[in-house]
Amino acid sequence: MNTAASLTHLNDPIVAIATAPGRGAVGIVRASGRDLSTLIDAVCARPLTPRFAHYGPILDAQGQALDQGLAIHFPAPNSYTGEDVLELQAHGGPVVLQLILARLLEAGRGIGLRLANPGEFTARAFFNDKLDLAQAEAVADLIDASTEAAARSAGRSLAGAFSKEIAGLAQRIVHLRMLVEATLDFPEEEIDFLERAGARRQLADIRAQLDAVMARARQGALLREGLRVVLAGAPNVGKSSLLNALAGAELAIVTPIAGTTRDRITETIQIHGVPVHVIDTAGLRDASDEVEKLGIARSWQAIADADAVLFLHDLSRADDPRARADDAAIADELARAHAAEPLHVFNKRDLAPDHALPEGALALSAQTGAGLDALRDALLERAGATHVPDGVFIARTRHVQALARTDEHLQLAQSHADQRDAALDLFAEELRLAHGALGEITGQFTADDLLGEIFGRFCIGK
Repeated sequence: MNTAASLTHLNDPIVAIATAPGRGAVGIVRASGRDLSTLIDAVCARPLTPRFAHYGPILDAQGQALDQGLAIHFPAPNSYTGEDVLELQAHGGPVVLQLILARLLEAGRGIGLRLANPGEFTARAFFNDKLDLAQAEAVADLIDASTEAAARSAGRSLAGAFSKEIAGLAQRIVHLRMLVEATLDFPEEEIDFLERAGARRQLADIRAQLDAVMARARQGALLREGLRVVLAGAPNVGKSSLLNALAGAELAIVTPIAGTTRDRITETIQIHGVPVHVIDTAGLRDASDEVEKLGIARSWQAIADADAVLFLHDLSRADDPRARADDAAIADELARAHAAEPLHVFNKRDLAPDHALPEGALALSAQTGAGLDALRDALLERAGATHVPDGVFIARTRHVQALARTDEHLQLAQSHADQRDAALDLFAEELRLAHGALGEITGQFTADDLLGEIFGRFCIGK
């Protein structure tokens, strides 16, 4: 059963190992359902005081101890899922955890206990109103956070900071909708609604608040997903050396032989808390080697998908007519492959320290590290994230898109309000659509297939 299908089987009791695969000091097996007394009797052989850690044996079918550990019972509705939850904390060996899992499945056969699908515990928390959808997604984002800033931002979203912002916007839109729709219900009232009720001012205030939320959501999405930066340029300009310098490790092979890099190499680094995925690519040239041709084709694909492109030049060959011709040809191709202007970076500054640079270009030395800090700052500036302000909440691309649709509908509402003979029915409809777009973020208006996709990306046991 996949996660989308399991959303229609929310009454089944479920069980899973909640800790990561492998060996550890402690491992957790978690079960959730409407009544878990059968499981408690089978593996603990005694009643459990709610929310109290009981130390003792975890029993097999013959009453023998599989392990000594802690058993905790969280009765509904005061649990993570809103259902009865049983957590068994044992030693973290994979064999003993599998034995406990098998024992629970055997003991729960009569109540229909089954293995949980990815994200099913959190899905139940969502459907039982313990979390809204944005908070549920923040659970996975907190687990997957690759930087401290991302983890703190996910924690804010899990605590409800993002949801409160969305709820505040939704409440103001609903209030304005009520005023508009009340006027539609009483057309005999000869009043200038837009002026008397201050609808234009209210709408302007809502849009200003939405702009602020969108700005922080974009920052949050950047913290979650990171910035994809491609190192592009002719062979032997120092792309692999720059990757190694940024990563602080010898990740890519560096030789003076053109075409050494045949395929993409990706490394994630942190710049002021923002994850940056740096992609080293094959040198761009007309190659005859079939393997190198494939590498170059993948380079152009990476460039097309990038958030930013670093166009590397060899400063020691800046006056070489052939090198300049090669760079000019690459520049023409980059203009067709990537919409944004690349950041021009001249490497090997240590070999030509006095050479003039084009306006807006950076100079550095991947060999000595000079200029790397300026490059890092320039990358964040390109991403609009020169610093991560306090109070940023984690967000996803779908959240940013939903906010953008909300803004589009509010703009249309504004256009109807600004007409001399304002069409209040169209005004009200755009407000309704804006409210619906906001509701997609917290799960108020969300299709089941989208829910299945979201929770299906969670790890099993969460």
